[in-house]
Amino acid sequence: MTENPEPQPVDPALVKYLRILVTTLTVTMIAGVVVIIGLLVTRFATDSSPAFPARITLPDGTTATAFTRGQGWYAVVTQADEILIFDGTTGSLRQTIEINNTP
Repeated sequence: MTENPEPQPVDPALVKYLRILVTTLTVTMIAGVVVIIGLLVTRFATDSSPAFPARITLPDGTTATAFTRGQGWYAVVTQADEILIFDGTTGSLRQTIEINNTP
């Protein structure tokens, strides 16, 4: 065994292939990051939050604990364990649902 082995010759075609491969992968990664950032910016820039009613008039003596919204209606859960469903356009009370808490 020799103590100073001769280095193997490097094939110039292989070096050129690897350089092209690394450059292509770098460009692909940069383009992917730009596309992801662009999608995030366009998604968060649009105002897609639901429109809440300006004012909700509850029956006397009720206190709201939760609110949810559907298509054409919204509902308020009260401390008296009732769900009050209101019309989304007029704001009038459509339905009252009592929640049964017995096990």
